[in-house]
Amino acid sequence: MTAFNPTTFHPRRWLSNGHVQTIAGNFLARIDALPPPAAELVEVEPATATQISSRVLCHCHWQPEAVRADRLTVIVLHGLEGSSDSQYVVGNANKMWRAGFNVVRMNMRNCGGTEALSPTLYHSGLSGDVGAVLATLGARIGLNRFALCGYSMGGNLVLKLTGELGSSEPRLLAAATVSPALDLGESAQALHAPVNRLYELRFLRGLAKRFRRKAELFPALYDPARADRLRSLIEFDDRITAPYSGFRDAADYYHRAAAARVLSRIAVPTLILHAFDDPFVRITHASREEIGRNPCITLIDSEHGGHCAFLAEAVPAEQDDGYWAETTVLKFLKAVLPDAPATRGVLTS
Repeated sequence: MTAFNPTTFHPRRWLSNGHVQTIAGNFLARIDALPPPAAELVEVEPATATQISSRVLCHCHWQPEAVRADRLTVIVLHGLEGSSDSQYVVGNANKMWRAGFNVVRMNMRNCGGTEALSPTLYHSGLSGDVGAVLATLGARIGLNRFALCGYSMGGNLVLKLTGELGSSEPRLLAAATVSPALDLGESAQALHAPVNRLYELRFLRGLAKRFRRKAELFPALYDPARADRLRSLIEFDDRITAPYSGFRDAADYYHRAAAARVLSRIAVPTLILHAFDDPFVRITHASREEIGRNPCITLIDSEHGGHCAFLAEAVPAEQDDGYWAETTVLKFLKAVLPDAPATRGVLTS
């Protein structure tokens, strides 16, 4: 393992405010020079006597077959109401591909237009889905080395799976997260604060629309009226996520699905990037103490950066596009995995 020496984050001019960072980071398009992806469907929950199986769609970018099995494969996971096409997923995928890694842009259940692939809903506790993608693609493609990268809700899934696996999955070598919602209850409460109301309404509109689509596809399973007159994400999780996903209520869901419960069990090099001005993701004092006790976890707190943004000034002469979190994640993976290939991926149009 080589030294990991990240640069300090300095926001772009006029973008020091956390809300401005968050909004700009969500809408600024990345340059995408990835080759066309191979689509892989992965079963994450088997069929039962009364229900079809649940599958997820992954968009995969493979290095040449001669070296593919030994190259690091990074599974990149989006946040709430995102998809494999989310800007930060595309940005990370391009950097990782150029570094010579295989890249898997994973859609959570029902995301990326895949509602018909699963009769079930998606939620923050489905870390097993990420594990199923790792295991299935590892066997199907013959891959030996994996890392995980997750943003926001995807960051919670990455940390949760990494803690659950501990040292039992030798192919999992590292994990990196940006703005991970590892303390779900506290973050849901922060999202409902008046200053964050626009974010919450945007999430609610998307979640309600997706739930009604599920009710159209699987009318015997879901009551679309449950999505009427929702006033908060907590209410959505109380009325929809919890009862349809095996939780008692929203509080039970937030407790059982939170990665905070398994931070002490993480046993591979793991990065957490967090901004103090993130509008709604909170890391509690108790979680910080757990992180501090685990030598496998590196926590970087930045004064600025917003939620999943971290927009710095671009430095074209140094081939730095200004997406600090993406660059830092890549630096981390190269540092903790010193045998990462020097050969760059060949980009095709």
